[in-house]
Amino acid sequence: MEHETYQRVSDSQTTLTELMIPSYANFGGKVHGGILLSLMDKVAYVCATKHAGSYCVTVAVDGVEFLSPVEVGDLVSLKASVNYVGRTSMIVGIRVEATNPKTRQYKHTNSCYFTMAAKNEHGELIDVPGLILENEEQLRRFCEGKHLKSISKQKRELLKSNLSGDSIDALLKLIQNDKAQYIVG
Repeated sequence: MEHETYQRVSDSQTTLTELMIPSYANFGGKVHGGILLSLMDKVAYVCATKHAGSYCVTVAVDGVEFLSPVEVGDLVSLKASVNYVGRTSMIVGIRVEATNPKTRQYKHTNSCYFTMAAKNEHGELIDVPGLILENEEQLRRFCEGKHLKSISKQKRELLKSNLSGDSIDALLKLIQNDKAQYIVG
C-alpha cells in the first residue's frame, strides 16, 4: 500500500440472522453443526470483505465448540467483528446466539474465530487496512487475536512435523496413558 489506511471495528461489524428450518435438522432433530459452520463462514466473509474492501478467503477456523444445541424454529444470529489484522489477513470473531421466537428464550450457542485473507482479482494476497481500536474491549480482542495467530502458527508447525523423526519407543511413551493399543501384525 502506498499509504496505510485504517478502519474502525464498527465499520465492518456484521450480524446475520436466519430462521432454522426443518431441512437443517440432523438425525438427532437438532440443527446440524455443518449448517451453522456454513453460516459462520458466510458472516466471516461479509465482515472481512467489508473491512478489506476486496475478495477474501477462509484460511483457518479456530475454537468451534458447540455449547448448546440449536433447535429447528430458532432464530440464529451470528455477530461478526474483525478482532485482529495482520498484513494480509484478519481474525474475525463470531458469536452465535439462538432465540426461541415464541418464548424469547435466548442462549449463546458458540463463539469461534475465522482467519480470513484478502486477495486481488488475480488471486494474489493483498494488504488489508489497519484497525482503529476505540475501547478496552477492542484492544483486548486485538491482543487475543495476536495470541491466537501465534498459537495457530505453532499448531500448523506441529501438524506439519507429523512426529516422523520420533522413534517408535518415543511414540509409544507418548500414548502409554491413552486409550490406544499399538499392535504390529
